[in-house]
Amino acid sequence: MKNRKINNRYTKHMFSNAQIRALLIPLMIEQLLNCLMGMADTLMISNVGPVAMSAVSLVDSINILLIQAFSALAAGGSIVCSQYIGKKDGEKANQSAKQMLLVVFIISVFIMLVCLAGNRRLLGLVFGEVENAVMDASATYFFYTALSFPFIGLYNAGAAIYRSWGNSKRPMTISIISNFLNIGGNAFFIWVLHLGVAGVAVATLISRAFCAVVVLLYLRRPGQVICVRDYLKIRPDRKLIRKVLSVGVPSGIENGMFQFGKLAIQSTVSTMGTAVIAAQAMVNILEILNGIMAMGIGTGMITIIGQCIGAGEREEAVYYIKKITLWAEICMIANCLLVYAAARPVTVIGAMEPESAALCIAMMGWITIFKPLFWVPAFVPAYGMRAAGDVNFFMGMSIAAMWICRVSLCLLLVHLFRFGLIAVWIGMFADWGVRAVICSVRFKSGKWMEHKVV
Repeated sequence: MKNRKINNRYTKHMFSNAQIRALLIPLMIEQLLNCLMGMADTLMISNVGPVAMSAVSLVDSINILLIQAFSALAAGGSIVCSQYIGKKDGEKANQSAKQMLLVVFIISVFIMLVCLAGNRRLLGLVFGEVENAVMDASATYFFYTALSFPFIGLYNAGAAIYRSWGNSKRPMTISIISNFLNIGGNAFFIWVLHLGVAGVAVATLISRAFCAVVVLLYLRRPGQVICVRDYLKIRPDRKLIRKVLSVGVPSGIENGMFQFGKLAIQSTVSTMGTAVIAAQAMVNILEILNGIMAMGIGTGMITIIGQCIGAGEREEAVYYIKKITLWAEICMIANCLLVYAAARPVTVIGAMEPESAALCIAMMGWITIFKPLFWVPAFVPAYGMRAAGDVNFFMGMSIAAMWICRVSLCLLLVHLFRFGLIAVWIGMFADWGVRAVICSVRFKSGKWMEHKVV
């Protein structure tokens, strides 16, 4: 572990390389397995037929929007908890964790009820006119996955609590077991009971319920940095809820608008035909997969920077953002090359039609070129700056970049210039590039350190 010079004295950094690896590696493994299991889901449902695959792809674009909102709220709570831990205030960290669980549960139940009541109306509003068979399958899938929202919300909150003090191994273990439970459930419900789309959704519901129950049971264990017991006795604490929401809501709006933009693009893709929808569904999964290691690293940065800021160590926060961003870039390059090499075999295993497979491979070629250039500087340092409390700036910047570059440019290229599927990714690359420039300027300015969360 390197030393740092402060006032002509040398002292050790807050986190050793071993501690950072112990935090980041389980996060990367968890993210990777989650993505691989998502890909396995798609491959399994693709064998049911293009209608089923299209339905799952369309509905998952809504589900991801909502899940990202839950994750952002949980991340907001984890920033508050990690800063209190860095400040050595265990009691406030514990109380903040309780309020985060309460807020996430209430919001996720409300969203579940809205989705259950709206179902087909919401799907029609988002996707417009789609084939009747696709709409029927989408409504079934949406119903069962909506039931899982409170479970995924509670799991995200519980996992964020563990990560706030640097324990990413436990959420990883729970997630691994849950993912294999999901795959086993898919196999049983699809190939034994022949339930098709409903089978995939029920397997997802069961696995998410498992995650929530297990993480809540583990949080009750005494002797941990944060221990949450007597869940039914948790009552609202307005002051702490405001702290959690002050960080979580801007992040939730940012993630929600980001996913809403993707929905707007998905609506455009849905008019291009079943072959293009299927191609885009697989490209989305592969694109997530080739950035999964960097995403895990960024998630771990929240804990490290949150604790640095809570301890008043701003120079340490700058040091770790630079260091961890470099690690993320190395992982991104390796990841992109590996995923591109696997793209063609994946389309074969997934029994994709030739037109869809060719489109998928072509898009992955462009992504492999541009993603290593722009994605890491656009997103990874931002995790750290948000952990310092600079959430409103990134919310505004992200929304503007997404709507101006990603959505507007995509729609312009599709409807005016008839570019087809490549328009989606041209908009994406432009978005990444603009974010990378703005994020770099913000980091160098130091203004992200002028916020106070706790």
